[in-house]
Amino acid sequence: MHSAADTTWTAQVVSAGRKYTAETAPVVNPARTGEIVGTYALAGSRIVDEVVRNAQAAAAVWGPLSGAERGRLLHAAADTLEQDMASRAELLTREQGKVLWESRLDVGGAPALLRYYAGVAPAVDEETVVRDARGTTVIRRLPMGPTVVIVPWNYPVYLCMMALAPALAAGNPVIVKPSEFAPLALTETLRLLASTLPDGVVNVVPGLGSEAGAALVSHPGVRKVLFTGGTESGRAVLRGAARNITSVSLELGGNDPAIVLDTAAVDDRLIREIRRSVYTCAGQVCFNIKRLYVQRGVYDEFVDAFRQAVDEIVVGDGLDPASTIGPLNNERQLASVTALLEATRGAGARVDVLGRAADDADWDQGYFMLPSVVTGLPHDSALVSREQFGPTVPVVPFDDVEDAVRMANDTEYGLAASVWSEDTEHALAVGRGIAAGSVFVNSHRVGSSDMTMPFGGMKHSGLGRNHGMWAIDECSELQALSHRPDTSAFPGPPVR
Repeated sequence: MHSAADTTWTAQVVSAGRKYTAETAPVVNPARTGEIVGTYALAGSRIVDEVVRNAQAAAAVWGPLSGAERGRLLHAAADTLEQDMASRAELLTREQGKVLWESRLDVGGAPALLRYYAGVAPAVDEETVVRDARGTTVIRRLPMGPTVVIVPWNYPVYLCMMALAPALAAGNPVIVKPSEFAPLALTETLRLLASTLPDGVVNVVPGLGSEAGAALVSHPGVRKVLFTGGTESGRAVLRGAARNITSVSLELGGNDPAIVLDTAAVDDRLIREIRRSVYTCAGQVCFNIKRLYVQRGVYDEFVDAFRQAVDEIVVGDGLDPASTIGPLNNERQLASVTALLEATRGAGARVDVLGRAADDADWDQGYFMLPSVVTGLPHDSALVSREQFGPTVPVVPFDDVEDAVRMANDTEYGLAASVWSEDTEHALAVGRGIAAGSVFVNSHRVGSSDMTMPFGGMKHSGLGRNHGMWAIDECSELQALSHRPDTSAFPGPPVR
């Protein structure tokens, strides 16, 4: 085992064991922006063309394998991914910024996801046979072909594997475009994965979204795009994919609401759970809580306890064991959240800046921001209506539950939501009125969803569903193979 700090890391193109030459750009440490962690290749359309051809060739090998054969190979690949995970987790913290325990979950989740879909793979071959008086129809899944996976920078390894693993299990070769803000640990993970599978089954094309990403989604040889990221970028993906009528699944942003009812016990467990739900990864998770609606009867008690808990947060380098949260990932995100908070102050809201800097945090050299809790702002303010994606949260009081549900739904987003109460049946009933792909009761964080339930967004939060066999179906063509000689039920016009 070696330390990530002892190695020069480069996110190069990975495809069919071949070497590709491209210009490179630096990856900086968001906790120490003067430190270059590594570089990534700036792949362009020429490289994209070659990699897509490699994936097309691999489709002729990978697709015809049985689901059981693919599952066996994916199980073996998961063994390889378990090697040197500590080094890759350290690397991820250095390039992404989050605290080390979060990076360990990110990196460590990859082999677990691969094993899950290795186990599911044999079911891909299961056919549904429909027999009736008119004949027989067989419904089966077929691979779609070269599949592009575009990955965000917040949980790059885990979120990549959430899309890549079902695509592979379904028989598709995959081309991954990492985020330029966190490409290193992911590319190293995929390099290991590619080395265990047939050439061209797993490919990596680092580069800018406007160049490599755009070339991939609009390429005529690509038949599926699985995109995780912001809503505006998702719109660009749809426009690019429309050129060739390429199938697209989108997991986009979410301005997730949490409703705390006056039947909730405002105790240490609830406060700490909601704190984690807001500030994990410095607030940079698509289904973190972004808006808190608290019923008037417990509002003051909740706000006082929540401020005290948030004030315990320590912000610093993610490799510092004393740090509770790390910096924001990039300068653009820091500027966006800063501008939102400044506008909120200007509108007269109360912004409580809490927590403290870690002792060794080089504050001026990183994208650091202390956590904050915002009160005294209306529901239609920018901080409430926009997804802030940073370590801050508005807390808005409400009187009637119907009012809270109306405010929760008053958004273009619909990824996830939560309801908090000791009365579980009432909380579930309230949740039925919320327009979101996932509604949790008394939890709302990474781990609240799992493979037994579909995951995805309503409205502008996405298209399609992930997890379990839902993800397999997103990556498959469904074919009806039918012999129905008796067409008397639908005779049509007479033949003349």
